[in-house]
Amino acid sequence: MKLNFVKMHGLGNDFIIPEGQLPEGVDISYIARVLCDRHTGVGADGILLVLPSEIAEFKMRIINADGSEAEMCGNGIRCFAKYVYEEGKTKNTIFDIETLAGNIKPELILENGKVFKVKVNMDLPKYLNNENEIIQNIESLEKDKIHKELTLKSNDLEVTSFIMGVPHTMVFVDEIDFQQVVNTGSEIEKNPEFINGTNVNFVEVINENEISLSTWERGAGRTLACGTGSCASALASFYNGMTNNNVTVHLELGDLFIEIEENAVYMTGPAEYVFRGSIEIIS
Repeated sequence: MKLNFVKMHGLGNDFIIPEGQLPEGVDISYIARVLCDRHTGVGADGILLVLPSEIAEFKMRIINADGSEAEMCGNGIRCFAKYVYEEGKTKNTIFDIETLAGNIKPELILENGKVFKVKVNMDLPKYLNNENEIIQNIESLEKDKIHKELTLKSNDLEVTSFIMGVPHTMVFVDEIDFQQVVNTGSEIEKNPEFINGTNVNFVEVINENEISLSTWERGAGRTLACGTGSCASALASFYNGMTNNNVTVHLELGDLFIEIEENAVYMTGPAEYVFRGSIEIIS
């Protein structure tokens, strides 16, 4: 099967967007694993599918590098929004995108007719109650449903955990250690406490207006950036009284700006094209 595609990235979190509809019945999990492999494929953290929607202007599916499907992706949705605008699929600069986490509304910030940055209404976080039901009322939860103590192989660890489109768990550290991100992050991802697994964010608070972040992503491993993780980490820092409600999140290749308001969380950041290509997928 021959596939034309565009590769894009949001602060290093990279994605492949197939151009045109895939053949009916294609194994999208297999396609994702083949394309995303960094040694024998194109290389990416996941693929983004641009699909029609009955409840929004577009529908986005995101398939992780391991073939699993994610509910949402912050960096991915900025790439998606830039792609559909610059490829002429929409003339709107504010529109809805259907995802498994609900409808998400990006706002395109243009410069010379091109998308300079994308501001996204990421909605509010959600939580799991004692019956593992998703709720949005934090006041009705016991404290240990958000602030947990995990038993790991090496030590016990205090974490903050909730759902920001996808499950996120925050570990606050004095200084980010990338080896810890890999070793501890991969262990926490599959901890029995999280029935659907979890993304793991290692958060270094710099001051009340800035944090640094490195993420181990469920289904993708350590990534250079995570949009939903940046939102979740900004919220966790604010919840724990460490920062203000608006923070700059420093990632390896740049920054995201997160604004926490009473009824929404906003993420603003860039998205970039990397290259176009064509590949013959041999089953």
